[in-house]
Amino acid sequence: MSEIATGTTSLLRASLSRTGKWAASFAFISGAVGDVLNPLGPFAAYIALVAAVAAIIIAIAMVLRLVLAAKAMPALIFATSAAAIAGGVYGIQQETNSQNGVIANLVPAVAELQQSLGIVSQQVAKIEQRVTETQKTVEEVKKSTDTVAKTTEQIASAQQQQSAQGAETQKTVEAVKQTTDTLAAGQQQQQAQAEKLQATTEQIAASIDTIAKGFAQLSAQGGAIVDPKRPDEFYHNARVYELAGDMLNARRSYLAFAGFDVDAIDRYTRFATLLRVQDGKAGAREVFGTLAEKAKAPSIKLVHLLQFDDAQRLDKLNAFIAANPDYAPAYFLLAQEFSEDRLGSQTLADKRSEAQALGKFVSYEKDGGLLKYFVDQTQLADWLDRSRSRLTALGDMLDPSRFVPTLTPMRSNAGWSMMISLPEPATAISWRLGDSGPFTDTGVMAMNDQRTGKPMPNPSFELPGSTAATTIAIKYLDIRGRETGPFDIRFDPDGALQQENKQILDQFWTSWIAFDSGGNRGLVYFTQMLSYRCAIKEVRYSLNGAALDKEIKMPPCDAKDPYAIPSDYQPYFKVKDDVKSMAVQVTYTDGTKSPVREYKRQ
Repeated sequence: MSEIATGTTSLLRASLSRTGKWAASFAFISGAVGDVLNPLGPFAAYIALVAAVAAIIIAIAMVLRLVLAAKAMPALIFATSAAAIAGGVYGIQQETNSQNGVIANLVPAVAELQQSLGIVSQQVAKIEQRVTETQKTVEEVKKSTDTVAKTTEQIASAQQQQSAQGAETQKTVEAVKQTTDTLAAGQQQQQAQAEKLQATTEQIAASIDTIAKGFAQLSAQGGAIVDPKRPDEFYHNARVYELAGDMLNARRSYLAFAGFDVDAIDRYTRFATLLRVQDGKAGAREVFGTLAEKAKAPSIKLVHLLQFDDAQRLDKLNAFIAANPDYAPAYFLLAQEFSEDRLGSQTLADKRSEAQALGKFVSYEKDGGLLKYFVDQTQLADWLDRSRSRLTALGDMLDPSRFVPTLTPMRSNAGWSMMISLPEPATAISWRLGDSGPFTDTGVMAMNDQRTGKPMPNPSFELPGSTAATTIAIKYLDIRGRETGPFDIRFDPDGALQQENKQILDQFWTSWIAFDSGGNRGLVYFTQMLSYRCAIKEVRYSLNGAALDKEIKMPPCDAKDPYAIPSDYQPYFKVKDDVKSMAVQVTYTDGTKSPVREYKRQ
């Protein structure tokens, strides 16, 4: 203890000799400046308080040996000196009640300097307010000091715990060092293996083109390779074992080929087929799931998702394409999801999806864009042949007009009967008048549709004759229950009536004219033309020739009751006995003309 005290005394003397003079000088200057600035606030008190707190913290740190005493002693001397001098100035200010400072009271020139610099203010209220705020700050600092003391005690306790744990920590560090050395050695070994594998890979040039050429040469030689090393050799052996019925060795060879992570879609689809035969779809899914976790080749991940069922498989396939939009083989496999072979029967939506996917796949053929995905070019040729053949069979399936229903309005005196014609079988049909509102189901008929095996939906609905021009929306459910539409179809009552009347007149033109009908000799009836006059603009005729020099005047079309004949109009006219024939031509409301029709008198 005496030696520690002696050392401390020596350190103190040395520090005082080095820093005592300038620390005292600087502390005295700080106290003087604080005294001059006293009108703005009790800066002497602030300096004293801050310096005292700093001195306490430094002293605690030295006692706890958080810092070296030799380095901290000058700071401690400086803080103590500043606290003592500034505290003394503040005490004198309080004793003499010097609001402008002790120096200002003794030296008038300093008071004038305070006024010229605007330090002294006449706003005493503001000074008092600042003093109050300073008092609060002092209290907060006191609380902080108490907190520091508590923290110091906690630090001391923590240091004791650290000392107790030191030995255990040392042991842990040694164990970690041993583990680190082991890991480092393992990493070096792995690095060496990786470099060796890289060198081997470069030597065998494991590209699709190289593997394809190697496989072609090996196939010509025949027989299994005794000690295979290259991807093409492992695949060759897999095919040889597979053809020989040795499925165990075929499987081993396929797995070895997959270990090279070659991006060849045809090899993995064939391997998946073998696995499904041996282990079922679940087994194939499990094997490819393990391969896909380690592999980087997209083809392995693609074949893996093909081992799922139906809707789940389609969802995963769409997600794969979204993530790999330029991976060409995926589009051929997507087309198979909508094919007739897969579904049994196709809807128009299925055919359209199939055609879109096949068209996308074939588009990659340009400039050999598909060759890089196939080791066996014969399988690529098969995929392309199937795609072209199917696209030819699908025809214009991508034409949007193929999917639009048609609506045929039929007018009667009671109103409109709307006949719906769909482009494919449906299980339900609904319609809506206008651009918004709920749809109305047409219901079903008392018979089954042989194409769907379900009740046939009613293909018609009724509208009142007063219905104005509007839009009619049609939608339906296809045989898979998927909603198609809605399709907006424009309905023009006047145009529809004219079109319907024109169609009937053209179809039944032999009934336009009737000579001597009902035994009424000398009368020519044109009742049919009169009934469908809403489609007629003009009727020209001639007797015993084709001059068309006469006209039959028709009454106006009555849209509310279009087929009724006015009571004051005669649907016939008289002719002489020498009339043997009559030529007629109708000009329709759309501007077209009928052929000149000839009617002979019997």
